[in-house]
Amino acid sequence: MQKKFAIKGMTCAACSAAVEKEVSRLQGVASVHVNLLSENMQINYDEQLIDDRAILKAVDQAGYLAEPIADTGRTANTAAKSASVTRSGPSAALNTMRQRVVVSFAFLIPLMYVSMGHMLNLPLPGWLHAGMNTHAFALTQFLLLLPIVSVNMAYFRNGFRALLRRHPNMDSLIAIGSGAAVLYGIYALYQIGYGLGSSQMERVAHFGMNLYFESAATILTLITLGKYLETRSKSKTTEAVSQLLDLSPKTALILKDDETRQVPVEQVSAGDVLLVKPGSAVPVDGVIVEGRSSVDESMLTGESLPVDKQPGDPVSAATVNISGAFSFRATQVGQDTTLAHIISIVEEAAASRAPIARIADRVSGVFVPVVILIALVTVGVWLLSGASLDFALSNGIAVLVISCPCALGLATPVALMVGTGRGAREGILIRSGEALETAQSVDTVVLDKTGTVTEGKPQVTDILPLGGLGEDDFLCLAASLEQPSEHPLASAVVRYAQSRQLTLVPVQMFQSIPGRGVRAVLDQQQCIAGNQAFMVENGLDAGQLTAMGDPLTAAGKTPLFFSRDGSLLGVIAVADTIKTTSREAVTILVKAGLKVILLTGDQEKTAMAIARQVGIETVIAGVLPQDKEAEIRRLQASGRKVAMVGDGINDAPALIRADVGIAIGAGTDIAIEAAGLILMRNDLLDVVKALQLSRAVIRNIKQNLFWAFFYNMLGIPLAAGVFFPVFGWTLSPMFAAAAMSLSSVSVVSNALRLKRFKSKG
Repeated sequence: MQKKFAIKGMTCAACSAAVEKEVSRLQGVASVHVNLLSENMQINYDEQLIDDRAILKAVDQAGYLAEPIADTGRTANTAAKSASVTRSGPSAALNTMRQRVVVSFAFLIPLMYVSMGHMLNLPLPGWLHAGMNTHAFALTQFLLLLPIVSVNMAYFRNGFRALLRRHPNMDSLIAIGSGAAVLYGIYALYQIGYGLGSSQMERVAHFGMNLYFESAATILTLITLGKYLETRSKSKTTEAVSQLLDLSPKTALILKDDETRQVPVEQVSAGDVLLVKPGSAVPVDGVIVEGRSSVDESMLTGESLPVDKQPGDPVSAATVNISGAFSFRATQVGQDTTLAHIISIVEEAAASRAPIARIADRVSGVFVPVVILIALVTVGVWLLSGASLDFALSNGIAVLVISCPCALGLATPVALMVGTGRGAREGILIRSGEALETAQSVDTVVLDKTGTVTEGKPQVTDILPLGGLGEDDFLCLAASLEQPSEHPLASAVVRYAQSRQLTLVPVQMFQSIPGRGVRAVLDQQQCIAGNQAFMVENGLDAGQLTAMGDPLTAAGKTPLFFSRDGSLLGVIAVADTIKTTSREAVTILVKAGLKVILLTGDQEKTAMAIARQVGIETVIAGVLPQDKEAEIRRLQASGRKVAMVGDGINDAPALIRADVGIAIGAGTDIAIEAAGLILMRNDLLDVVKALQLSRAVIRNIKQNLFWAFFYNMLGIPLAAGVFFPVFGWTLSPMFAAAAMSLSSVSVVSNALRLKRFKSKG
């Protein structure tokens, strides 16, 4: 069983690692993944062995609160609720954090004025001057500190609770660091009182200058400011999902008994006929039954140009009707609509984990305990070396504060969230972080032909009549003969004749011969149409047929021959035309150093002709659907990292076998389920865009991880005073707090750059 839980109280990578560690210990848990950014946990477990109570207890033992997330399906109503939750969660956290920042700065500013004013020769009343009234000077600082500690008590509450449960986290480091500064300040207060009582003014002066109240206040305030900026930045990473949720219409116009009435969209059932007025959004997926219009599908496919729609054409939920009104029959409603699937895929991908994140996961589990140990060692070494307690304590606190692993925990999820959201706006759906990471290392792209490189819909390309027969007359006869047939090539001829507004005539005694052609009586004359073999069987000259047919076959076209009463009337060539962007896409892929292969079940001549037109050098033709998977396996065995691009049911085994499966043009349901990347548009250029996006996201994650690790590798030795004996460098706890806060904000800001991603041709 798979289930999601909301986790409250997590602040860093150590938190998510602690929850995962505790829950994974439960018997019956197959896998568990905690997402720090979305603050939820996805768990696969055997419900016969454990239940929700055991899971909630395990999370509680880790020091956090959990509650199950109900899976109610994604209707329009639940989508709206989800959108509200998506925005209100970060919004509420942001408001709370803002209040904490305001209160903290309101008391930090006068505290800093009092503590540092005499150094800058700022005016201070005599009773607050360190030299004249040290006790009042120290006590005032302590009183100004208390409100700051109070509004930021969550750090102490969460930090010490996690420490007691042996799962120290970021809050533990802050609590220990700032708590030590506060305790030392209180100790200094007593020392000042004792010095005044015993007339030891040297003691009074010493402790009056080493209170640490301002350090504790600055640490708490700057870290809270950093968390506020981080929370604000993180809220922007979920904009893509929120915007998708907002697209879902809340009401629909149902046509019933010649009346139109408005109902909540969740009341729409499959089979209902709905009306969509100009400027309105389509409420559910369906097929147009009456009316024509142009529909803006950019929110689903990324295609900027409107798409013309007529009866029989499909429409998707959340697309916008631009011009005329139309009615359509609902086919997919609620959680089955295209929009609901897109939202689900984006959310799952954003919550998934890329393999590269395992580096941070391994480090996070031991990072905080190691930092606490380093801080203790730092204090001990400096004390043993003869340094003052103030200096040793300052360095120890700086180590604790600068080492908070916020940036480490955010490095991967924020980039995945922004990247998958950006992809969704471009019509590229990413199923998981693993698919995204694998895609960036692909070196071979295998393309299915029909529907991928080509349009997948045969069209007439050549009309070659013989014996002085006019082109329109020949085409009319051919289309009339093919009209009763259901073969795709016959349909192409009929469509072409209708586009030229030719009037077709009925035939008698129609007969279809599978794999050969058709015969019928037209104007009391025996007519036949079909391939060369069928014509030869019916007594026509093989040489003449070969002379006319071979050049067309060599060009990747299929020749259809027509005869009347034993005489050849002419030939019509039909071909699956190449998409306008296929050649450009192949050129970009080849320039990027990728090997491009055409894999098709078509005959080799046709496949080679198509390959030449688009610039593909390697062709694997005549492959049965069940053998496509074997060809992918053969390429992988030779050391290639393979992406398979297809759109049909017969491509599903190959899509699964490939390192990355890419379903193009939304494909069939089976192809979509088999693919790691789903392209909503039927455009090969989106394959280029998807691979470039994957490289951009993984590059961003690597940058985030590098800076997170580099920051700690440099910051910890500096804070510990390693460079002090040689260079005189050290780091005060106040600057350490500022640096720690900026590290988290910089990681999130770097990830947000992905929102500006643009494909490069």
